[in-house]
Amino acid sequence: MALLGTKFMGRAHSNAWGAAPKFFDLPMTTSLEVVAGRDIAQTHAFAKRWGWRQATAEWRDAIEDPMVSLVDVATPNHVHREQSIAALEAGRSVACEKPLAGTLVHAREMATAARKVKKCRTFVWFNYRRCPAVALAHQLVREGKLGRIFHVRASYLQDWGGPATPLLWRFQASKAGSGAHGDLNAHIIDMARFITGLEFQEVVGAIEETFVKEREILDAAARAPAISAGGAKRSPGKLGRSNVDDAVLFLARFRGGAIGSFEATRLATGNKNRNAIEVNGEHGSIAFDFERMNELRWWDNTLPQRLRGWSTINCTESVHPYAGNYWPSAHLIGYEHGFTSMAADIVRVLGGESPLVPLPDFDDALQTQAVLEAALVAARKRVPVRIKDVLR
Repeated sequence: MALLGTKFMGRAHSNAWGAAPKFFDLPMTTSLEVVAGRDIAQTHAFAKRWGWRQATAEWRDAIEDPMVSLVDVATPNHVHREQSIAALEAGRSVACEKPLAGTLVHAREMATAARKVKKCRTFVWFNYRRCPAVALAHQLVREGKLGRIFHVRASYLQDWGGPATPLLWRFQASKAGSGAHGDLNAHIIDMARFITGLEFQEVVGAIEETFVKEREILDAAARAPAISAGGAKRSPGKLGRSNVDDAVLFLARFRGGAIGSFEATRLATGNKNRNAIEVNGEHGSIAFDFERMNELRWWDNTLPQRLRGWSTINCTESVHPYAGNYWPSAHLIGYEHGFTSMAADIVRVLGGESPLVPLPDFDDALQTQAVLEAALVAARKRVPVRIKDVLR
């Protein structure tokens, strides 16, 4: 395989590809053939650390390497389209980071390209599907344990995007497409679709807000020390415009009648990575919070009234999805294991087997991208937006 990108997601994916064959019995062997990054010296160091055989500063060289059959796209959102379509046209399967693209237009082009190349498979790294608790929630709904779904209540709260955070690519619309919305709401939209099996019908209303409109330009922030020699906090350097959302909240209707609320922000002080969802049904409810990722909260409404109450399932038993491939009961797993489990399922699919729970492909991720787009349109025009209208 080839990896494009050597930063946060490049590290997470490299770790997963290296670990997956150690924890799972897979139908194919994996070879970490070539990694591509913009700085060749840094990319060589990355390759040595993470076990890639070759390093290059030319991503097209990585895609065209005759040894490569899978390209892993772990780059910023604005280049997903170009790199993924080039890989598909070269006859490579593609695993792409989320969101699928920075814009719905790009996402649609990627899905169209994937449909044309039937021998290639596509995957999108919605890694939270592979938390044992989230996969168990998916299974419980499929088994009818919740009955008819009434409500979905989801939020993804972080606090790292305050005024002191410099103008990273994630705060530039030309590179990210959107801010917390595409970065975080994408995950909880996908989780809602995955767990419930319901598709969005309409975004009824939305709020989009940019609280921090200027941020220090990254080069200046990187060069200057945060504290001057005299101990006083230095004056900020040159500022640039932050033109993405810091927070987006929206309300939605699902096909079949369920309703939902969704919130994403990078300014929820005290919340580090609080990816949470609650689903309420006629026969029961489930609740998940990634800051307690090994647990699924469960309410069984079919019990006699005197026995009803929230219980907590510690999803670390061998009977829970993926958990049996790692450690003994109650020996907790972490963030990286979701990527490892997804890497294993990708190899299973490429080897002709079935994943433990469904993997999102480009068409699947396009549905999530359409909901993202509908929420932004609803916020900016202050009107309800049907998903089928944005997909036209």
